[in-house]
Amino acid sequence: MSRLALIILQLVALLLSGTGLFLSSWIVVPAPNMLLLTLGVGAPEVSHWLLLLNLVATGLLLGVMRRTPLQFIALGASLLGLFLSALPLMQLPGTVQNLTVAMKEGIGSEYSEIFNNKQVSMRQQPFVLADAFTGIKLGKSRYTPNIRFANPDGVPLSMDIYRPPQVGKYPALVVIYGGAWRSGDRLYNSDFSRYMAARGYTVFAIDYRHAPRYRFPAQLDDVRAALAFIQQNATQYEADSERMVLLGRSAGGHLAMLAAYQPDAIPVKAVVSYYGPVDLPGGYASPPRPDPIDTRNVLVMLFGGTPEMFPNEYRIASPINYVTRSLPPTLLVQGGRDHLVQLRFIEEMYQRLRANGNTAILLEIPWAEHAFDAIFNGLSNQLALYYTERFVAWAVR
Repeated sequence: MSRLALIILQLVALLLSGTGLFLSSWIVVPAPNMLLLTLGVGAPEVSHWLLLLNLVATGLLLGVMRRTPLQFIALGASLLGLFLSALPLMQLPGTVQNLTVAMKEGIGSEYSEIFNNKQVSMRQQPFVLADAFTGIKLGKSRYTPNIRFANPDGVPLSMDIYRPPQVGKYPALVVIYGGAWRSGDRLYNSDFSRYMAARGYTVFAIDYRHAPRYRFPAQLDDVRAALAFIQQNATQYEADSERMVLLGRSAGGHLAMLAAYQPDAIPVKAVVSYYGPVDLPGGYASPPRPDPIDTRNVLVMLFGGTPEMFPNEYRIASPINYVTRSLPPTLLVQGGRDHLVQLRFIEEMYQRLRANGNTAILLEIPWAEHAFDAIFNGLSNQLALYYTERFVAWAVR
């Protein structure tokens, strides 16, 4: 090998080593701001790719090392990156065991019946490595966009509908996007909607008005308007309104719980919340550390002020304050490293639901950050999808 080629390989090895360690570090380092939060969310979900990157870097370094201090430092960095990128996969078996136990405790013996029902089209393994590299097959579905369901204050609100390929009558799954109540779009997580439609659900992805222009409870009013529209037009859109499940992410999870728990709520079979806030005064009083989204500012934008200024609004906007007996079964999916919605609030919600005799399941994915399912074929979302499918199938059985 020529000296020039060796120097190039050494530089490439050093670059890969530094890049691998930098990206892998966000598997354990909390993001201090929104710019870096993308890395904090994504790194655990593409840890299999990072593992390959660190393996290549380590192999190159071992092949071209000339025992210089810099190369020894780079090798140490690669080995550390290798360890960090392997952490989620190392935790996977124990996590699968814990999530399965949580499902069985929440649903009981019926979980095994759903698990063994090969007639129901669901993923057969909690995690498939090949899918992590090549993607999850969504299947065929029909898509009908831009169905207007309300026009509050002259703001047009629409929904997109995803249906199975064959005409029929299917359980209704209402999907509510996140975005801190101030942004977002019903096209978010559309892969999930297409996936579920291909497996026998009519999926409604709905709009709602955003803060700060529209303060709470405008967002809840819009969700309730969408549910009323779906109930009234269920036959037209091939949905069974008596078998309806609400599913929301982040702010959407919060709205899904609120809509399902209202005393005069349209009856639903279950509610699924992915990392949805449950205690808004608590979140204001004890924001996460670090706090990349500036939690207090988000809440002030939603309500127009602090809990001291609007105590009643914060109270009625907190799902945890609606926990009584006879609520719809609730699935809470939460990342253990969530630095927007803290796990401790979700654990309190879960305990309160159970203490009041409600069916509730908490699935904690220990390495996952907020919005982990933005990477549809990522490690965390594969687990969440596997168990969410079974929970929804149980609820609409």
